[in-house]
Amino acid sequence: MKGRVFLIGFEKEEVERIRNVLEGVHVHEIPEYCRDWVLQEIIEKAEELRGGGNWHVRKFLLMHDMSNDDVKDIIRKVKALKLGRIIFATTTPASLSWQLEELIKEWLEEDEYFRQMQSLKFQLDLGGKG
Repeated sequence: MKGRVFLIGFEKEEVERIRNVLEGVHVHEIPEYCRDWVLQEIIEKAEELRGGGNWHVRKFLLMHDMSNDDVKDIIRKVKALKLGRIIFATTTPASLSWQLEELIKEWLEEDEYFRQMQSLKFQLDLGGKG
């Protein structure tokens, strides 16, 4: 895999477990001081970032420059670690120009929307079996 993975909200031990399972993938933590940085800048300075990424109450795993198969493989491997609820995201040309704080808000809104859709589907499935 040629891309990179960026983490927010994971404890040190969890970061190490992710690094181990994603052997060969560059895994970086995004420190809190990057909240107002544009995502492209974070990616460009990934090797220079200092400090841990465990500053948010939610867990985010951001994938950059990955094929669809790589994305599926990473999600499968990380979910198998059973680290709790994780918001998975990939970079897009548009997202690269956004500030991290704005992206986090967007990811949280999308996550809430998908949770509601899952709940609605579950309710509909239950109603259809009666």
